[in-house]
Amino acid sequence: MILYPAIDLKDGNCVRLLRGDMAAATVFGSDPAAQARAFQQAGAEWLHLVDLNGAFEGRPVNAGAVEAILAAIDIPAQLGGGIRDMATIESWLGRGLRRVILGTVAVENPDLVREAADAFPGRIAVGIDARAGRVATRGWATETDITATDLARRFEDAGVAAIIYTDIDRDGAMQGPNVAATEALARAVSIPVIASGGVSSMADLRALSATRVIAGAISGRALYDGALDLSEALAGLR
Repeated sequence: MILYPAIDLKDGNCVRLLRGDMAAATVFGSDPAAQARAFQQAGAEWLHLVDLNGAFEGRPVNAGAVEAILAAIDIPAQLGGGIRDMATIESWLGRGLRRVILGTVAVENPDLVREAADAFPGRIAVGIDARAGRVATRGWATETDITATDLARRFEDAGVAAIIYTDIDRDGAMQGPNVAATEALARAVSIPVIASGGVSSMADLRALSATRVIAGAISGRALYDGALDLSEALAGLR
């Protein structure tokens, strides 16, 4: 199971939100590139990047910070937030991102996900963010009646590289991931599932890994707060 350190970007800074609330942002650093280098030096194999402003505005906002991160690291990175058309997808992949994450458009324009996955094999992931099992879009501000499992199944044959499943109620709350819901989703589809939201201890990582069906886990706040040591966590997973 791959551990993805998260760098969430708001106004050019590294931040963490509490349950997706932009008003409840904690700033952890003003140099995202330095943070990315630190994660790489600690042994990270991947980075998970989120353009939070972009998720709300529907277009890339923190492009400068993302480009600085990409220039600072050698490991692959994936990015989500505000990526809602083919031109933006092509632009980001051309600038060195290994993978882009499509969330809102997976609900609103699923044909784009299929087109992108066909054009860029292995480089398109679907972000499924759910509150009480129901998908939320547009920076988690819009609720839908679609279940996470139903949405994931729509892309079973699309060739997407991964599904990033976020339990919104756990995100940034340091209360542990929703292992049961994540495992259920991973067993419902053949697409690799990456857990996000609440991953805050080695015990959390062990619980996710023990399912033997969850491909990865994303952690942010716990790494910044020191509740989880990245080097030790990576060694534990190995």
